[in-house]
Amino acid sequence: MDSTSNIFDPNKFTDKAINSRMTMVWTALPGIIQSFDPQALTCEVQPAIKGRMTTEKGIELVNMPLLLDCPVVFPHAGGCSLTFPIQPGDECLVVFSSRAIDFWWQLGGIQPPAEARMHDLSDGFVIPGPYSQARKISGVSTSALQIRSDDGTAFIEINPSSHNVKCQTNGDFSVQCKNFAVEASASATITSPAIALNGALTNNASTEAQMTGGLNTTKDVTASGISLKSHTHSNVQNGPGNTGGPQ
Repeated sequence: MDSTSNIFDPNKFTDKAINSRMTMVWTALPGIIQSFDPQALTCEVQPAIKGRMTTEKGIELVNMPLLLDCPVVFPHAGGCSLTFPIQPGDECLVVFSSRAIDFWWQLGGIQPPAEARMHDLSDGFVIPGPYSQARKISGVSTSALQIRSDDGTAFIEINPSSHNVKCQTNGDFSVQCKNFAVEASASATITSPAIALNGALTNNASTEAQMTGGLNTTKDVTASGISLKSHTHSNVQNGPGNTGGPQ
C-alpha cells in the first residue's frame, strides 16, 4: 500500500483533525490542592495528570500549569452549607465549565461570557473529595451515613434501618444555644466520672406518679457544705424521740 494513502484518506484526515481539536477540550481532571482561600472560597490546584508537550526531543510528559482562582464547590442549598477545612495536599476533582465563568464568578446572576473560550483550563470548579488508592480512607460504614474524621475517631452517624443516631469522639463535645431540650420516650442515661450543673435544677413532674422514682443514690449528698447522711440538728433534747419532718 502506498505510504501516502493515509494522508489522502479523508476518514483518517478527519479523525486526526478531530483528535487534535479534542486535546484542547477540557472536561474534568483530578488535582492536588496547593492552597485554599477561605475568604474568596477558591483554590490553587495542580492537575494530577501530566500533559504532553512537543519538544526538540519529541513528545515529553510535563506537569500542567497551576489552575488559579478555582471556585470551590461546597454542598449548599436553602440557606445551609456543608464546609470542609481544605488543606494543601488534599485531592480534588476539577470540572471545567463549557463557557467562561469570569463575570458570573464576580457578579453572580446571569452574565455573558467574558471571552469566547470553551472548556478551558481557566474555568475550573474544585470539588473536594476524590480518593486515589494512595490516599483513600479506611473503615467506611456500609450501613450508615457518617460525617467523620478521616481516621474514623470522631463521627456522627445516622442508621437508615434502625433510625439510631450516634455521635462518638475522644475529644470534647460542646453545645452552645439559647434553650436545650431533650425528650426521651423511654429513659435517659448519663454516665460520667463527674457531672457539674452550673445552674438551678428543677423537677417539673406534673403528677405524683411521675415523682415516685424520686432521687436515689448510695452516696452522700451535700448542700452548702451540709451532709445529708451525717448532718446533726441543734437545740434537740436527748431521748428516744425523733425530730419532726421537714417543714
